[in-house]
Amino acid sequence: MRCVDAHHHLWNYSAEEYGWIGPEMAALRRDFGPADLRAEMTAAGVDACVAVQARETVEETRWLLGLAHENDFIAGVVGWAPIADAAFAGDLEALAGDAKLKGLRQILQAQPDAYMLSDAFERGMQVVEGSGLVYDILILERQLEAAIALVDRHPKQVFVLDHVAKPRIAAHALEPWATRMRELARRPQVYCKVSGMTTEADWKQWTMEDLRPYFDVALESFGPERLLAGSDWPVCTLAVSYGSWWQVLREMVSGLSESEQAKILGGNAVRVYGLSEAAQ
Repeated sequence: MRCVDAHHHLWNYSAEEYGWIGPEMAALRRDFGPADLRAEMTAAGVDACVAVQARETVEETRWLLGLAHENDFIAGVVGWAPIADAAFAGDLEALAGDAKLKGLRQILQAQPDAYMLSDAFERGMQVVEGSGLVYDILILERQLEAAIALVDRHPKQVFVLDHVAKPRIAAHALEPWATRMRELARRPQVYCKVSGMTTEADWKQWTMEDLRPYFDVALESFGPERLLAGSDWPVCTLAVSYGSWWQVLREMVSGLSESEQAKILGGNAVRVYGLSEAAQ
């Protein structure tokens, strides 16, 4: 069974470019490069990965693509481009010729709900829909209704929901998250990453019992055909090591058939993102 980490980050740290890394996240205030990740993946038995943007710059997207070409185990990149800008079509044309670019993402969790439903963002999403790229949805739980409206505008666009929409795991609050997740999952072009869960729980005291209800809702809603395993490394290290998170993932899917486990732990990422031979 080949495992694919469908969600991780890489960066050369600077306080100016990574202002979102606050004092409580001080352990992340250093560089995290391909060699660091490769060591973690090898120890955890993970074969390939998808690098995801952490800064909203085209420069970072090009940097990630360069790293992907230098490191075969980085099978794809979910980058950033200015979707709501008038010049977006031209920016995307300059990037889309790179075979390692598999998707785009905006940091919607930092925007008001109205942003993803604005005319400017809508025009950009029409361009994305015509490109064949996946769109990763990064939102907070409270933005799920707006995300459903966004998806409904683009029935032919493939979407991947990041971090199970960041439910309030630390508060043990299932609703209204669970109801809205089930509603979003009724759209067959939407997939969901099982990632980022421990950092939504109590960083120091979370347990499998805390996470299990949220995984169960995601599995019930999307099924094994539309769940993707991801680490959110290195952010996850605030609450769990890379290897321990993959142990958690394997434990959560252990009750499924071998073929269903293989889909969640790698096969779905290969299919959805159209990953290279390194991931297959």
